Amino acid sequence: MNGNSNQLHLPQPSSGKWWAMLGVGLGVLMYTIDTSIVNIALPTLVQVFHTSFATIQWVVLSYLLVVTALVLGAARLGDMFGKKQLYLGGLVVFTLSSLLCGLAPGDYWLIGFRALQGLGAVMISALGAAIVTEVFPSSERGRALGIIGAVVSLGIALGPTVGGLLIGLSGWRSIFLVNVPIGIFASFVVVRSVPAGKSNPTKQKFDGLGALIMTLTLVCFAVGMTAGQNQGFGSIGALALLAIATLGLISFLWVERRIQQPMLDLGLFRNLQFSLSLLSGLLVFIVIAGVIFIAPFFLELVLHYSTQQVGLLLAVSPVLGGIVAPFSGNLSDRFGPRIISLIGLLLMTVGCLGISTFNAQLTELGYIVRVAPFGIGLGMFQSPNNSAILGEVPPERLGIASGLMSLSRTLGQTTGLSVMGALFAVLTLSQSSAVDVTAAPAEALVFGLQRTFRIAAVVLFTAAVLVAFLWRTGGREQKASSR
Repeated sequence: MNGNSNQLHLPQPSSGKWWAMLGVGLGVLMYTIDTSIVNIALPTLVQVFHTSFATIQWVVLSYLLVVTALVLGAARLGDMFGKKQLYLGGLVVFTLSSLLCGLAPGDYWLIGFRALQGLGAVMISALGAAIVTEVFPSSERGRALGIIGAVVSLGIALGPTVGGLLIGLSGWRSIFLVNVPIGIFASFVVVRSVPAGKSNPTKQKFDGLGALIMTLTLVCFAVGMTAGQNQGFGSIGALALLAIATLGLISFLWVERRIQQPMLDLGLFRNLQFSLSLLSGLLVFIVIAGVIFIAPFFLELVLHYSTQQVGLLLAVSPVLGGIVAPFSGNLSDRFGPRIISLIGLLLMTVGCLGISTFNAQLTELGYIVRVAPFGIGLGMFQSPNNSAILGEVPPERLGIASGLMSLSRTLGQTTGLSVMGALFAVLTLSQSSAVDVTAAPAEALVFGLQRTFRIAAVVLFTAAVLVAFLWRTGGREQKASSR
């Protein structure tokens, strides 16, 4: 079913919808930045709390696990009780937990407060795009989601850079405390400018069993992928967790097909446009995670760049994506999302092929020229693809559709970090007698990177084929309906 014709549009004055965009955008920016800002502080936290790196990694993992595990439940609650209330609650929890993180007296306290911060972040992540879709008319949906896409790219780019600056200026606590005034202001804007929307809790029941099974499934998958990355995918722990996740997914699908009001309406996936758009987004984020993970190894170990140089160069791609995203949203409103998404995927494929030509003689300008198509392509793909996904669902399913978009990003990053990292390691070590990637010679690292990104280009080209198929079938459906 195509939701374009029955999409819910809440009456909003022109200035009101932009104030709503500001409130939602600030929340999305904080959530996106805090996904990566802590990474740069991990070595400092090990020293401050006199703990191990294995323990302090849970400062990152506790946040990501909560966001991954609860996103569909939060999205479903948004459809039932109103997206504004849940989003505002997420902002309040996120702001309060940021304050608690900044005041944490020890490592275990910080891990616990980060999990609480993840609880706030999951409501922001699950419902932000859905609120924007409700507030803006369908004729401006691509433009609005383009702006949100730019905010996401900006957050990805700013995370490590802002984190490094804040830690250098005023210590690690500032990377959390800086959220407090921003969160208070964003909450005030959301209260004043986002319309209440519609909720219908009396006619809908929350699928507690389905939510529990999916939460356990996603936790086992995320921890299993992390264990696979650290211990090897042949380890008993990783295999057991991934096996449990597989059984959990099968059980979840069995339960959802047999209850009257499931958490996830599986009928949504009968819509080929919706399903393949989600799959395309998943494939893209698998590759993005690989770029973020592998590029620093090359820049530091092969080119011997400083941490500051690496941080600036890594920001090139998301900054370009952030610049392009609003324009691609406008273009998708005018020409349709499929053709713009397709162009974006083809540019990303070209970018991966460019990255696969990296060598030990690469200059900074050479790096920028090669990754530029990847960043521009990401900006062109993400907003139209999101618009296409949200345009395919009825108004009462906007929350769960937005949650599925967020879940595809998180699962893509979790999978890509582990799978592409393992692929890079295997290819690199196949050319060296070293037992660890960091000890491999430069020529082995170059070989591993080049082969990994040729495979990544194939993944992205596959996504491009899917979008081309959707474009052609969508065009035929439109012609048939106009007769």
